[in-house]
Amino acid sequence: MLKAQIQSDMKTAMKAGDKVRLGVIRLILAAVKQREVDERIELDDAQVLAVLDKMVKQRRDSIEQFGAAGRQDLVDVERFEVEVIQGYLPAALSEAELTALVESAVTASGAAAMSDMGKVMAVLRPQVQGRADMGAVSAMVKRRLGA
Repeated sequence: MLKAQIQSDMKTAMKAGDKVRLGVIRLILAAVKQREVDERIELDDAQVLAVLDKMVKQRRDSIEQFGAAGRQDLVDVERFEVEVIQGYLPAALSEAELTALVESAVTASGAAAMSDMGKVMAVLRPQVQGRADMGAVSAMVKRRLGA
């Protein structure tokens, strides 16, 4: 399981004395644990990927804001955190792979208009979670459905 891998990496970082990486891994585990406590469930790999995906998105937003404020020191910290978190995410999908998935999802859901976008996204989400920016996927589906 992904969660077990993250916990194992935490122990490795502790033994290596890598305090910066250890801090990021602890943030990841805290976010996972928080969601488990909130929902009173044990997260599976797909749910852990959703947590990691959300963390990456938050950090990218922070990078934009810190960059606009001229705080390069904070941008560097956030970029390192994104690097560590992305290490647990599956490889990103290429544009061609993403286009093929959108096409198959539109076909599978029988979508014909913008009102069917929810159906398409429901089919796509499990396939692309953690492997593509959901905002970009949404934009691609909108273009495909002719919005």
